[in-house]
Amino acid sequence: MGHRLSKIVTKTGDSGTTGITGNIRLEKYHPRIETIGLIDELNSLLGVGIAHLHQEIAHYEGNNAPQSATQLRTIEKEWSFIQHLLFNIGGELSMPGIDLIKEDHVTKLEIALTEYNDGLAPLKEFILPGGSLLVAQTHYIRAISRKGERALWALKSQDEQVNEYSLKLLNRLSDYFFVMARTIAKLTHTEEIFWNAEIEL
Repeated sequence: MGHRLSKIVTKTGDSGTTGITGNIRLEKYHPRIETIGLIDELNSLLGVGIAHLHQEIAHYEGNNAPQSATQLRTIEKEWSFIQHLLFNIGGELSMPGIDLIKEDHVTKLEIALTEYNDGLAPLKEFILPGGSLLVAQTHYIRAISRKGERALWALKSQDEQVNEYSLKLLNRLSDYFFVMARTIAKLTHTEEIFWNAEIEL
């Protein structure tokens, strides 16, 4: 395999444009470039989440709680898989007409989402982000997933080429990370914070 990046500083973007496949240059504020940036932001945030998750795994391994550590390690593996899928979406956006996300990717995520949700108690009230750093981080990932989905739909609304399965995947991701925040709270014995409409200081 050849080198993906042989030169970092190219100065080609100094005029306010960015190149994509096909020798095409777009303004840096173009919706396609903005969406690429949002997917990159989501992927980077997920990387931070994985780092926090790794710390939790080490904590439970050090405290002789192998079952919790094993379950969290499974989640860590899934999140790493999702990182690669997000990079594929970025690739699609950089190479219009190339579809890297397939129906099978969406199906696998739906199966995982359903299995995790089946293991949770029914929700009686809305949940606020928080409880622990990792749970709050997971809610943040969920929110940025929604942001990325909105950007992708905005791009499609301008008759730009967008893979339908990438749209579906991002929609499922926000649901997945909501369920994941609750699952991690359960595994780490973190109390969930429920919305109280009548709360007072």
